[in-house]
Amino acid sequence: MERKDDEEDDDQENLVAQSEPMRAAFQMEDVNDERVNTRGFNFSFNKWCILAIVVPVVIITFYLTTDVDSLFRIEVMKGNYDVSVNSMRESEFQALYLLRQQELGLSKLWSSTLLDNSSDSTPAFSSVLFEELKLDLLSQISLNKQIQQALLSSHQLGNLLNASDNATDTSVDGYGGLRRCRKVEYRLSGRRTIEWKPKSDKYLFAICASGQMSNHLICLEKHMFFAALLNRILIIPSSKVDYEFRRVLDIGHINKCLERTVVVTFEEFAKSRKGHMHIDKFICYFSKPQPCFLDDEHVKKLKSLGVSMNKLEAAWDEDVKNPKPRTVQDIMTKFSLDDDVIAIGDVFFANVEKKWVMQPGGPISHKCKTLVEPSRLILLTAQRFIQTFSGGNFIALHFRRHGFLKFWYGRFSKLYLLFRCLYLIKSYRRGKQNTAVCGIADNFITKINAKNSSCFYPVPQAADCINRAVERSTAPVVYLSTDAAESETGLLQLLLVVNGKKVPLVRRPTRNSNEKWDALLYRRGLEGDRQVEAMLDKTICAMSDVFIGSMGSTFTEDILRLRKDWGSASNCDEYLCQGEVPNFIADDE
Repeated sequence: MERKDDEEDDDQENLVAQSEPMRAAFQMEDVNDERVNTRGFNFSFNKWCILAIVVPVVIITFYLTTDVDSLFRIEVMKGNYDVSVNSMRESEFQALYLLRQQELGLSKLWSSTLLDNSSDSTPAFSSVLFEELKLDLLSQISLNKQIQQALLSSHQLGNLLNASDNATDTSVDGYGGLRRCRKVEYRLSGRRTIEWKPKSDKYLFAICASGQMSNHLICLEKHMFFAALLNRILIIPSSKVDYEFRRVLDIGHINKCLERTVVVTFEEFAKSRKGHMHIDKFICYFSKPQPCFLDDEHVKKLKSLGVSMNKLEAAWDEDVKNPKPRTVQDIMTKFSLDDDVIAIGDVFFANVEKKWVMQPGGPISHKCKTLVEPSRLILLTAQRFIQTFSGGNFIALHFRRHGFLKFWYGRFSKLYLLFRCLYLIKSYRRGKQNTAVCGIADNFITKINAKNSSCFYPVPQAADCINRAVERSTAPVVYLSTDAAESETGLLQLLLVVNGKKVPLVRRPTRNSNEKWDALLYRRGLEGDRQVEAMLDKTICAMSDVFIGSMGSTFTEDILRLRKDWGSASNCDEYLCQGEVPNFIADDE
């Protein structure tokens, strides 16, 4: 037992002895662990402090800068929004389907109009109305395509519309490249005409005294009609009492077109008569304000040329201010005489078979496009100018200012204000109760645009009208024929802007030896002749793609005649600000 107790004691001692160094080692490790734990605690403490500071700042900032309610609202409304979008898209595609059906219907109608126009069996009706119908159809088709394009643009399918055009319909050039301003074709072969077969010894002495060159040309054309009815040769007036027509007109062209002598110059007539120039019968078409509408000065000029005449007689009671409509039978009854040389005075205002006389190609049967046209030199010079400055695609503008400056409507001023109000009523109220009133307003507005009233538009208003015409025709330049001052044309140029691009105004430049377009006139001494330059302006305007004229101007009317006869008339031809009145009118003095 003692042995066991001793062994246990020894074991205890050994255990104690062995544990002492172990304890010392463990004490060092404990110290190190305490340091490590202290550092970890400090780091963790610092991190939580930073988080405790940053997180509230972020939350506060987010709260102040964000609409928290909208976040939840979006989630709540998301389902309803998707339904609305789908419904909207269905409506858009339904609208596109309906527009497409409308387009096909309009295209079918357009094709039928082309077919009817080309058919000889189609009953004849007003070509002007037919052209207006075609233009309206084109406008509706163009509007249809624009609406489709706008609807498809949100779906990024716009190009598909243009791509499908050429495949579906080519009769209107695919719409995308459609030119709304098209040439107006007149059937000259089917017009009403009279044969001009004059007797070799019977003459009609032409006399034109009213207005300027364009008035005299119209007077001369009416004299041709009278000469054809009376089977007489027409004598062109002398330059000593009238304009020098040989400088501006191709007189020989008239005889070539009829393949016989129907017109002679005064000099040719004098030569054939060997100086004996007598008007056997001077019977006046107009009796008021003076017989034959001739003043004493004009009669003196005729006598100074060696022309003798009997007393002036009136065929009937006819006033220049109110000419009565006359028929061919009336003319034949009053002016069919056996005398060799007769004269009827100025017939510019004569109202004889107006529709027949004014039809494209004229009332006389001939083998040319037109009887009265500019001389060959002027035609060639106009062509060279176009080739040099404007090219084939251009708008011509006759912007007349001189003589149109009438600030006051006189006794119609109060009526103007009244009907202007009625016109505005028409614009905003389309009720049936205004139909009659608005018809009167339209008639009055048409009348005040005539020459005896004001056609003098403010330059900005005129520029707006021209811009619309340019946009419709897509022409890059505008040729300007005007008597306006530089201050007005300069302002007009500044205001001509279409789709953000300036539209240049082109005018005939002054003579420059480096330029060859006007060399033909210069070499023949015609440069600087006012009548030649006026006829050159007229010819350039007649050759344009689109023409904008001045209402009430005979210069404009003669251009329109040439355009119809030459086949250059467009369905976009119009009067400047047609249907509008000046937006500002000054008071009387």
